[in-house]
This record gives sequence, structure tokens and C-alpha cells, in this order.
Amino acid sequence: MYIETVPNRSSPPAILLRESYRAGGRVKKRTLANLSAWPAERIEALRVALRGDCPTAGVAGPDFDIVRSRPHGHVAAALGSVRRLGIPALLGRQPSRQRDLVCALIVARLLDPRSKLATVRGLRDDTLTSSLGAALDLTAINEDDVYAAMDWLLGQQVRIENQLARRHLQDGSLVLYDLTSTWFEGRTCPLARFGHSRDGKKDKLQIIIGLLCDRAGRPIAVEVFAGNTADPSTLETQVAKVRQRFKVERVVFVGDRGVITAARIRDDLAPIAGLAWITALRAPQIQALLASGSLQLWLFDQRDLAEITDPAYPGERLIACCNPLLKAQRARKREELLAATERDLEQIAQATTRPRRPLRGADTIGLRVGRVLNHYKVGKHFRTEITDHSFHYQRDAERIANEAALDGIYIIRTSVPATALDATDTVRAYKDLAVVERAFRSTKTVDLKVRPIYHHLADRVRSHVFLCLLAYYVEWHMRQALAPLLFDDEEPAAGEALRGSIVRPARRSPKAQRKAATKLTDDGVPVHSFRTLLADLATITSNTCQPRVPGAPTFEKITTPTPLQQRALKLLGVSQRL
Repeated sequence: MYIETVPNRSSPPAILLRESYRAGGRVKKRTLANLSAWPAERIEALRVALRGDCPTAGVAGPDFDIVRSRPHGHVAAALGSVRRLGIPALLGRQPSRQRDLVCALIVARLLDPRSKLATVRGLRDDTLTSSLGAALDLTAINEDDVYAAMDWLLGQQVRIENQLARRHLQDGSLVLYDLTSTWFEGRTCPLARFGHSRDGKKDKLQIIIGLLCDRAGRPIAVEVFAGNTADPSTLETQVAKVRQRFKVERVVFVGDRGVITAARIRDDLAPIAGLAWITALRAPQIQALLASGSLQLWLFDQRDLAEITDPAYPGERLIACCNPLLKAQRARKREELLAATERDLEQIAQATTRPRRPLRGADTIGLRVGRVLNHYKVGKHFRTEITDHSFHYQRDAERIANEAALDGIYIIRTSVPATALDATDTVRAYKDLAVVERAFRSTKTVDLKVRPIYHHLADRVRSHVFLCLLAYYVEWHMRQALAPLLFDDEEPAAGEALRGSIVRPARRSPKAQRKAATKLTDDGVPVHSFRTLLADLATITSNTCQPRVPGAPTFEKITTPTPLQQRALKLLGVSQRL
């Protein structure tokens, strides 16, 4: 920092407190305060202190006091990434307070996901927990401002999703679609319904979230459905969204067997020209192919992938895959579940023959047997006989053998011609659904914590979920840029080459394996998770300094980043100054 005198034509010169810094390889300067109104002796005292002529001069010494210190580096990384990705322009063409508030909510969700009330408290000047509120000039907001911004964001959702689709989807693109559920706290939201809980919260009301991603895993669009909505019934709206709103005429929908079902193919997909799909067959359908002879198990004696045909699927391709590792895993798991079920059933059988207070009554015995069979989910593999005085059971060996014959076998069903995608690429496209699962995992548990949901208005729930989608969009790009410093695999193609066959489990690249084993990058830098790297960047602080000169204004001073922090900011393409 230094004091500069700037000539001002016929007026007195301006006396400015300035600071120099380096950005993009160039030295720049910024004005911290205008000292023109100061008395000359006070300006000279400050100049002496800044030069260090005073033996005790220094920012942290008796000539300056640090009156406030706020975490800043993680804000610079996230907010800088938001701006680099063009999120403000994506939200609204013209600058506005609502746009700044939404940007703040996106960054806050990335850095410290909390309730909206806690987020507001963290942005306000009197309880500022980071430099985010000051960076966006939002230190005087309240809860109503945030809710108004969320309502404004929901009104922009269609336009924003359309722009994301124009960025990342082209004619002929693969679109990945999957659903998840999350629980809801409260009972007043019309979207909250009892339904299947993927989180094991059967006693809680649920909402369903449908996510559209491009093949790389970037989120494009999200929609919230009532908690009792069946997965297949959501597909029609997504097809209309991609073709009518996004104007993508030729598209390949990739979804799992629970979403793209035979009925949905017949009613929603097959009648539309230019629309193709990739999904998988259910176990009964695979059993039918085996019974008809279209699927022969000897096909997998020398290979793990083969294309087959069947009259029940005219004009479609069926790609049969056999994963020996999955086969062994399912056989082991089945035997463990059968053994655990037998153990509990044997206790019930013994209870019916014990001399004192034996278990009696077919209804009572049946209830206990039902609890055991439902618990381990292998009741179909047992034959039971229940009377008022006895209980007998045995394994259904034939049924177990029939199921075991298909262990490790799955069949991909697609309408995409081989000239567009060969068998290997088709299987790879179906396995790409894992990136949507990764998005759900990050959004729900690891990073963004979309759950549980407390908003009572349906539109607020939709806005909250869309806000989390935008935060994950930023996180996805940040992870790609920061991959050299994270445990993430920065060379997935090298891991794919080691895989050998697309049917086998995915392999990490040698570089990613070294990082996982040594916990160091190739140049000796400690490897981070995304969360811990943000925490490390947060140690770059923005300090409010008060000169010990009467009447002197405060100024901000940012701590010098470490080499690791400098590298992280460089990888992101952002500056520590906002």
C-alpha cells in the first residue's frame, strides 16, 4: 500500500490510499480510500507508517489493528467460478438485486449448505461469516429478500434450462434421465406424499426429483414431482421438454429399466420419429428370452458380450452381457441371505415344538414367518407349511437354480442402430447413468445437502431444488478444473484403457491410483477432497485493518495464499480479489 497524489487540473490534487497487486501477469492498482480531506500531518504520519520508517510500523503492529477477519479464499474460488461460467448472465440479462441474491445462494449452498435463515444470517454485516455478503453488497438483507429471490428464480427456470440445453445438447445427443426421492419435513406441501423412499425414510412424506443430464454428467434440467408419482409416468414430460422446449429433434434417451419400461416405449417413445432410447430388460423378460432359446448361456463361454435377436423385440437390438465378478457377488449375497433367513425360520420352527409355552396358531406363526421373509427379501426361494401347531420350511432348489443361472447377466435394449452406436458404445452409454447417480449423491448427502426439505409452498420446494441444481452445475465444473488436486480421476481415458471390456467394472487411471495410495499428487502436494480443499482455501482471509491514526478510514487486506492455494485458484481461472 502507498499514498499517491493525483493531479486534478485546476482543483487541488487528490490524495489517494492505493494498493498494488498482480493479476493475469500484470501489475494493477486499486484505490482503498480518498484521503484528500485529511490534514497534511495526518497524511504524512500514515505515509511514514506505510514506508515502515517507524520501528514499530506494520499491518499487525501497533500502527495498525486488524479489527475483523473473514474467510475469503473459498468465496473467491466459488464466486469467481460462478462468474467465469456466466451464471449471472444465465440468471438474468440485466443486473439486479434478485440476481445477486441468487448468486449468493448458489455460492452459499456450495460453501456451507444451511437453511435459508442461517444463510441470511451469514450474509448480514453484523453476523458476516465470510466475505460473500460484502463481495455482493448484500450485508443488509433479510429473510423476505431471500424468499422473493427464490420466487424470482423459479420464474426464470424455463429460460435458464433452455440456455443450458443450448450450451450442452446438440441434435443427436444422448440425454441421461433418472429419478430419486428425498424426504420432507412437515405435512402442508401439496407435493409431499407417502411413496417409495430411496433414503429409507418410510415414515416421512416424500418428493420425487427427476434430473436430466448430458452424457458427461452436467445437469441440464430438473423437475419435482409428487412423492407418490410412479417413475415411468414422468418420462412423457421429459420427452416433451427435450423435443419441444430444447428443440432437439434427434435425441437418444438413456434411462434404467424402472423408468423406460415396455409400456413407455410403446406409448411415449416408439411413435415419435427421431427419438431413440437405451434401457435394460427386467429379470422376467430375461427369463423369457432364456426360455424361448433366444438367449443361450454358452454365448458367454468365450466372451462377455453378444448381440441377440428375438421376435418380441422387432426392429430393436438386444445386447447381452455377462459380468463374472457380478455373478460371483450375487451368488455370495444370495447364499448369505438364504442362510440368515433359514436361521431365523429355524427359531420359529423350534418355538412351535418347545415343551413350555409353544408357539401356536397359524395366524401368529404366519405373522412371524412373514416378518422374516420380508426382512431378507428371499421369501420366493422358500416353501413353507404352516398349521396351528407346526411350521416347516425348505429351500425351493429349482427356483434358486433358475435365478442363479442368470447371475451376472443383464441385457441392454435399444432402438439405436449399430451404425450410430456399436454394442460396446451402447453398453457404455447405459453405464453412463452412473454420473446421474453421482449427481444425486453429491446433491443429497456429500456436498449440497438438498434434504431434508422444510419449505411448505410447492413453488418454494421447486425453487430450492432448482437452486441446488445450479449449485451442482458450478461444482461439476469446479471439480473438473481442480481434478489434479483432488482424489477425482483426471485421466478417465487411461482407466478405460485398462478396463479391457466395457462389461467389466470401471478402472481408475494409474495416476488416480497413485494419488489414492500415497495421498499425494505427482509433485508432492497433499491430495484433497472437494470439501477439504474449500476448507483450505477458506484460510485465505479478508482482514479489515484500522490505522492507528486519528480519523483514518479502515481498509481491507487479503492474506497471501500458500502455493497450494495459488495453484487451486489458477486451475479455476479466478483471482483472490473479487
